[in-house]
Amino acid sequence: MIKIIHVKLLLAVLGLIALILLLNFLPYSRGFLAPIVTGVVLALIILPLSRKMERSIFNRSFSSLISTIVLFLFSLGILSLCSLQIKNFVSQWPDIKETMSPEIEKFKTFVFDHTAINKESLSDRTVSDLFPFLEEPLNEGARAAGFLKSVFNFMGVYLLTFVYIFFILYYRQHFKKFLIKLFPKERKLQIHKILSESADVVQKYLLGRLILMGILAVLYSIGLGLSGVDNFILISIIAAILTIIPWIGNIIGLAMAMVFGYLTSGDLNVLWGVIITFTVSQFVESYILQPYVVGDKVGLHPFFVILFVMLGAALWGLIGMVLAIPVMAIFTVVFRSIDKLKPLGFLFGKNSD
Repeated sequence: MIKIIHVKLLLAVLGLIALILLLNFLPYSRGFLAPIVTGVVLALIILPLSRKMERSIFNRSFSSLISTIVLFLFSLGILSLCSLQIKNFVSQWPDIKETMSPEIEKFKTFVFDHTAINKESLSDRTVSDLFPFLEEPLNEGARAAGFLKSVFNFMGVYLLTFVYIFFILYYRQHFKKFLIKLFPKERKLQIHKILSESADVVQKYLLGRLILMGILAVLYSIGLGLSGVDNFILISIIAAILTIIPWIGNIIGLAMAMVFGYLTSGDLNVLWGVIITFTVSQFVESYILQPYVVGDKVGLHPFFVILFVMLGAALWGLIGMVLAIPVMAIFTVVFRSIDKLKPLGFLFGKNSD
């Protein structure tokens, strides 16, 4: 009995060490693994369309290509919306700066009068004090080179992700057979079940989120339009898309609407309109739309959802936050299907048996 306890304790320690090593390795593997994981998740979204085309007139290669192109065009539309809003912000920046200068001065006066901070302490600080690694400002050439490098890196990863999506769709049966061959024959049905449930839970969750984003875009458009926010349709669409990042996306969307609403006009009525719009919309989302549109498709515990989103942010940044819930959902399905891991499935799940 004591020997069995020692073996279990040793396995637990080895598992903990492996987990620590994995968490230390993941940040360095972001450039390699993040496009693959993103490709898998996006391929699962478009998989029903690809299967439907295969059953009709197209073969697998053509249906996989068409499905990948559909996702590519959809993503280009989202990027175009974001770039248009950024361009609009840059063009309006002089007006925003002029409008907010009096408000900033009032805020500074309040801080100087009610805190230990004074004008001298702020004026003494230089760029090198705030950023010790910058001894002197970057010149225009260095900024341009850094920007071009970032653009090329993004475009490379962006296009590579869609290459992965095509191959995942086209060779999915090959990958499925590989996973089945890794386990004994008596586990074949169980592996089939895990793969099917994993794909199903991710598809239902992400498709539900897409429907939810569409409804929120309409609600935001109505509220922000009545509040007098410029470009309210574009802002509403981007804010709705950002909700794919749990909780954090809602905050970013609210901040963006406040920037393009209140900062461009300086009108407090616009500010209150933005706050009321997002408050009402989030109430409708959480208590009406979420249960009926998305429901408990994923069945994850709220506490661990927050935990995994923060872990994803720490490991892979923004893309880690987006991928956190689908990846967690897949792992939870796996844990629930394996006897020795069912306690973890119960821990991560919501209303688990």
